[in-house]
Amino acid sequence: MIRFAVSLSVDEAADKLIAAIAAYPMGLVAHANGQANCAKKGITVPADQMLEVFRPDYAVKVWAAEKTAGIDIPLRIHLYEADGRTWVAYRPASEVFKLYANPALDALGGELDAIFNQLLATLDAWKLP
Repeated sequence: MIRFAVSLSVDEAADKLIAAIAAYPMGLVAHANGQANCAKKGITVPADQMLEVFRPDYAVKVWAAEKTAGIDIPLRIHLYEADGRTWVAYRPASEVFKLYANPALDALGGELDAIFNQLLATLDAWKLP
């Protein structure tokens, strides 16, 4: 898992990522705002949002390579507040697909990692470990 802090608020980070996803183009499959959803029930929690990101042509490629890998898409980016900072957590596609030991999924994982690296780089300068 990749995890790093950014200088933006969770809302600002989500807005920047959503714009980057649209510009790439990738697809924002779902956007869950846990803080807003809890607030509707009168519960106060720190900022917490989940972006589910993918694209239909990549889904078709994943299914063709390994139908059961469909459970691992879309890929997720978790934005949350902890210790007074905004954190971003992401499990790279290459890591997600590794358990299938499938060369076609390994190749797709590499392609998707490059895309997600570009998306995440819109937040702050950062490098993979």
